[in-house]
Amino acid sequence: MAFGTQDDSDEVMNEINMTPMVDIMLVLLIIFIITIPVMKHSVNIDLPRATNEAQNIKPETIRLTVDAQGAYYVNEAPTTDEQLIPLFKAAAARNPQPDLHIRGDKAVRYERVAQAMAAAQQAGLRKIGFITEPKN
Repeated sequence: MAFGTQDDSDEVMNEINMTPMVDIMLVLLIIFIITIPVMKHSVNIDLPRATNEAQNIKPETIRLTVDAQGAYYVNEAPTTDEQLIPLFKAAAARNPQPDLHIRGDKAVRYERVAQAMAAAQQAGLRKIGFITEPKN
Protein backbone atom coordinates (compact mmCIF):
# COMPACT_ATOMS: atom_id res chain seq x y z
CA MET A 1 0.00 0.00 0.00
CA ALA A 2 1.51 3.26 -1.10
CA PHE A 3 0.54 6.56 0.42
CA GLY A 4 1.43 8.76 -2.52
CA THR A 5 -0.81 7.13 -5.17
CA GLN A 6 -4.43 8.04 -5.95
CA ASP A 7 -7.20 5.59 -6.67
CA ASP A 8 -9.59 6.02 -9.60
CA SER A 9 -12.46 6.73 -7.15
CA ASP A 10 -10.78 9.83 -5.71
CA GLU A 11 -10.79 11.79 -8.97
CA VAL A 12 -12.74 15.03 -9.27
CA MET A 13 -15.92 14.66 -11.27
CA ASN A 14 -16.17 17.19 -14.14
CA GLU A 15 -19.73 16.40 -15.30
CA ILE A 16 -23.11 17.70 -14.06
CA ASN A 17 -25.44 15.03 -12.78
CA MET A 18 -28.53 15.32 -15.02
CA THR A 19 -30.68 12.74 -13.21
CA PRO A 20 -32.34 15.11 -10.67
CA MET A 21 -33.13 17.66 -13.38
CA VAL A 22 -34.69 14.98 -15.61
CA ASP A 23 -36.77 13.76 -12.67
CA ILE A 24 -38.09 17.28 -12.03
CA MET A 25 -38.92 17.77 -15.70
CA LEU A 26 -40.83 14.48 -15.81
CA VAL A 27 -42.86 15.45 -12.75
CA LEU A 28 -43.71 18.83 -14.31
CA LEU A 29 -44.69 17.12 -17.57
CA ILE A 30 -47.05 14.79 -15.70
CA ILE A 31 -48.60 17.74 -13.84
CA PHE A 32 -49.22 19.60 -17.10
CA ILE A 33 -50.67 16.50 -18.77
CA ILE A 34 -53.16 16.15 -15.91
CA THR A 35 -54.15 19.83 -15.58
CA ILE A 36 -54.51 20.86 -19.27
CA PRO A 37 -57.64 18.75 -19.96
CA VAL A 38 -59.28 20.14 -16.82
CA MET A 39 -58.78 23.70 -18.05
CA LYS A 40 -60.19 22.92 -21.50
CA HIS A 41 -63.39 21.28 -20.21
CA SER A 42 -64.87 24.41 -18.67
CA VAL A 43 -68.46 25.57 -18.97
CA ASN A 44 -68.98 28.31 -21.53
CA ILE A 45 -71.20 31.08 -20.21
CA ASP A 46 -72.06 34.54 -21.42
CA LEU A 47 -71.24 36.91 -18.58
CA PRO A 48 -73.23 40.13 -18.18
CA ARG A 49 -71.59 43.47 -18.88
CA ALA A 50 -71.53 46.11 -16.17
CA THR A 51 -70.08 49.56 -15.77
CA ASN A 52 -67.85 50.39 -12.87
CA GLU A 53 -68.52 54.12 -12.70
CA ALA A 54 -69.29 55.41 -9.25
CA GLN A 55 -72.51 57.32 -8.87
CA ASN A 56 -71.84 60.82 -7.67
CA ILE A 57 -75.22 61.65 -6.24
CA LYS A 58 -74.62 64.18 -3.54
CA PRO A 59 -77.55 65.06 -1.34
CA GLU A 60 -78.36 68.70 -0.99
CA THR A 61 -77.81 70.48 2.27
CA ILE A 62 -80.24 72.47 4.33
CA ARG A 63 -78.51 75.33 6.11
CA LEU A 64 -80.22 76.30 9.36
CA THR A 65 -78.89 79.50 10.89
CA VAL A 66 -79.72 80.64 14.42
CA ASP A 67 -78.81 84.30 14.95
CA ALA A 68 -77.93 86.00 18.25
CA GLN A 69 -81.61 86.84 18.96
CA GLY A 70 -82.69 83.20 18.45
CA ALA A 71 -84.38 83.65 15.07
CA TYR A 72 -84.23 80.79 12.57
CA TYR A 73 -83.16 81.11 8.94
CA VAL A 74 -83.46 78.13 6.59
CA ASN A 75 -81.20 78.63 3.57
CA GLU A 76 -81.01 82.35 4.48
CA ALA A 77 -84.83 82.72 4.46
CA PRO A 78 -86.50 83.74 7.76
CA THR A 79 -88.51 80.88 9.26
CA THR A 80 -90.74 80.63 12.34
CA ASP A 81 -90.71 77.84 14.90
CA GLU A 82 -93.97 76.42 13.53
CA GLN A 83 -92.60 76.19 10.00
CA LEU A 84 -89.53 74.15 11.01
CA ILE A 85 -91.17 70.75 11.59
CA PRO A 86 -93.17 70.64 8.30
CA LEU A 87 -90.09 71.84 6.41
CA PHE A 88 -87.91 69.16 8.04
CA LYS A 89 -90.55 66.45 7.39
CA ALA A 90 -90.65 67.36 3.72
CA ALA A 91 -86.85 67.20 3.59
CA ALA A 92 -86.77 63.84 5.40
CA ALA A 93 -89.15 62.35 2.82
CA ARG A 94 -86.78 63.11 -0.08
CA ASN A 95 -84.43 60.49 -1.50
CA PRO A 96 -81.51 60.89 -0.91
CA GLN A 97 -82.16 62.59 2.36
CA PRO A 98 -80.48 66.01 2.62
CA ASP A 99 -77.96 66.90 5.31
CA LEU A 100 -78.84 69.52 7.92
CA HIS A 101 -76.05 71.96 8.73
CA ILE A 102 -76.69 74.09 11.79
CA ARG A 103 -74.87 77.40 12.19
CA GLY A 104 -75.52 78.84 15.63
CA ASP A 105 -74.33 82.25 16.79
CA LYS A 106 -72.06 81.96 19.82
CA ALA A 107 -74.23 84.48 21.72
CA VAL A 108 -77.49 82.54 21.23
CA ARG A 109 -78.86 80.38 24.02
CA TYR A 110 -78.19 76.69 23.52
CA GLU A 111 -81.89 76.06 24.07
CA ARG A 112 -82.74 77.48 20.61
CA VAL A 113 -80.21 75.21 18.89
CA ALA A 114 -81.45 72.21 20.91
CA GLN A 115 -85.05 72.96 19.87
CA ALA A 116 -84.03 72.97 16.21
CA MET A 117 -82.16 69.69 16.66
CA ALA A 118 -85.18 68.12 18.37
CA ALA A 119 -87.45 69.27 15.54
CA ALA A 120 -85.08 67.74 12.98
CA GLN A 121 -84.93 64.47 14.90
CA GLN A 122 -88.72 64.29 15.23
CA ALA A 123 -89.06 64.93 11.50
CA GLY A 124 -86.72 62.02 10.74
CA LEU A 125 -83.56 63.76 9.51
CA ARG A 126 -80.60 61.49 10.17
CA LYS A 127 -77.59 63.60 9.19
CA ILE A 128 -77.17 66.68 11.35
CA GLY A 129 -73.93 68.64 11.54
CA PHE A 130 -72.64 71.87 13.03
CA ILE A 131 -70.71 74.52 11.17
CA THR A 132 -68.03 76.37 13.12
CA GLU A 133 -65.18 78.70 12.31
CA PRO A 134 -61.60 77.67 13.09
CA LYS A 135 -59.67 79.49 15.80
CA ASN A 136 -56.97 81.79 14.53
